Amino acid sequence: MLIRISLIVAIVAALAVGVLNILQVRDKIDTLITQRNDYHTERDQARTELASTRRELAKTEDDLTQTQQELTNTMTQLTKAEADVKVQTTRANELADKLAKTAQERDDAQNQLAAYKATGFSAEQVGGLSKALKSTEAELAAVQEENGVLQRTVNRLTVKLNELIGTTNYVVTLRANLRGKVIAVDPKWDFVVLNIGGDQGVLNDGEMLVSRDGKLVAKVIVRSVQRDRSIANVVPGWQLGDIIEGDEVTPAHPAS
Repeated sequence: MLIRISLIVAIVAALAVGVLNILQVRDKIDTLITQRNDYHTERDQARTELASTRRELAKTEDDLTQTQQELTNTMTQLTKAEADVKVQTTRANELADKLAKTAQERDDAQNQLAAYKATGFSAEQVGGLSKALKSTEAELAAVQEENGVLQRTVNRLTVKLNELIGTTNYVVTLRANLRGKVIAVDPKWDFVVLNIGGDQGVLNDGEMLVSRDGKLVAKVIVRSVQRDRSIANVVPGWQLGDIIEGDEVTPAHPAS
């Protein structure tokens, strides 16, 4: 009887040990399954991030290539524009000399008109000199206008070039005699519309001082330029009062 009881106790103990081992093995299996799933999840996430990084890298390379091409094109245009300015400046100087000479000849002829027989000038010759002078003046004015357009082109390309190469300390200068007025104000979005634009020499990122009755009101920076008007944002920290229509604007950094 005692032996039977001992056997039963041994069997029960063995079963208990077996159940305990099974439970421990099951816990280990569950842990391994969880670790495997976590590994798969992390692997899939890493692959997704790698693919995204590759796409961003490809886009960055495309943007860099485009920027380099724009930089090359801008430098080419700037070089051509500067060469055109030199040519037109030389032509303008030649015409100015010609104009001065013609004016001197006309003045001499007019001063001697009363005694033209003695000087050798006839009335017809004096009239011809006046016509030549007017023609030269018109040609000089046209050249000076063309020279101004070319100079504005050079200034615009210089600003774009500095934007492309990332010059941080570059200051956009505007014509010292540039004057304009505020024709519209949006206080909600802190921008104003000016009655001067590209034809008058306004450039993107050019800063202008807003004044009224000789007193500074604010400083604005140009963000969009059209032919005869431009849009500028108020520079933070520079608004000393409310901007109203009719306020005058002048360059904050006039060209010397």
